[in-house]
Amino acid sequence: MRYGQLVMGPAGSGKVSSGTFEASRLVYFMTVCISFQSTYCATMQRHGFDDKRMIKVVNLDPAAEHFDYQPFLDIRDLIQLDDAMEDEELRYGPNGGLIFCIEYLIEHSDWLRDQLCGVGSEDEEDATGIEEPDDDYILFDMPGQIELYTHLKAGNTLARLLESWNFRLCSVFLVDSQFMIDGAKFLSGTMAALSVMANMELPHVNVLSKMDLLSKGHRGQMDKYLDPDAHALLGEVTNESSWGRKYRKLSETIGMLIEDFSLVRFTPLNINDEENVADLLLMIDNVIQYGEDADVKVRDFDPPEPDDVEDDSRYYQDD
Repeated sequence: MRYGQLVMGPAGSGKVSSGTFEASRLVYFMTVCISFQSTYCATMQRHGFDDKRMIKVVNLDPAAEHFDYQPFLDIRDLIQLDDAMEDEELRYGPNGGLIFCIEYLIEHSDWLRDQLCGVGSEDEEDATGIEEPDDDYILFDMPGQIELYTHLKAGNTLARLLESWNFRLCSVFLVDSQFMIDGAKFLSGTMAALSVMANMELPHVNVLSKMDLLSKGHRGQMDKYLDPDAHALLGEVTNESSWGRKYRKLSETIGMLIEDFSLVRFTPLNINDEENVADLLLMIDNVIQYGEDADVKVRDFDPPEPDDVEDDSRYYQDD
């Protein structure tokens, strides 16, 4: 059995018109926006190293330029965003180009399997007899194109492929905590997380990232979003604007969905807090049952020699 995390999250970059910037500037802009996913992967990898545990990272973001980890596997060796944007026939923009690259990866899944499982194309006939790597723990750094996870089938198809290759997976959905400090944004982020959970069909963990960048005042406000009271949040949404008052019933229905089913909860992450990082990794390990198939380590100890048995009577003196 092998284990993995699909690390996902929205780019938060807004809409950029294709052709407005040069491709290199677009790639840089998008990479900055989604960089925290790479920061999360690098943080987990460093934590694993300190804990004497091997955690590999696979980069599946064709637009990435810089990250703090050394990728075990890189999609850019197969296809890059520039390939889709500069092709005379395709001429995709940055958003469509990212989706095309992931779909291209799925169509060429043999390449991904060969890289992950060590089975070359020449060995396809004997692939079933080859012992694949076991107990690997891999983080898949996904692109920040949220459509891949909320409603398109590409993310789900990739997950099913990995599961067929003996991976036990968990989807980790990152949401910037700086955009979750009021009721309306919280409800919006919660619905996005719920869409990802339903579409990916995997064990799911939601993470509020960048907690270390929040001011003290905003950190104090985060408690009500970590254990949300839907009625209190609805009061903020419905009373702050004319739009909120007009669509009060819609907001109430969304709030009831969140509260009644308790489907979405967020876990805060401060990458500067080692205990926080360890707790989050332990939670995800429990979700994917990491280590439960491992053999129990048993050591045989020889009984002590008679001469080595300590005589406790020497500590007591007769009066």
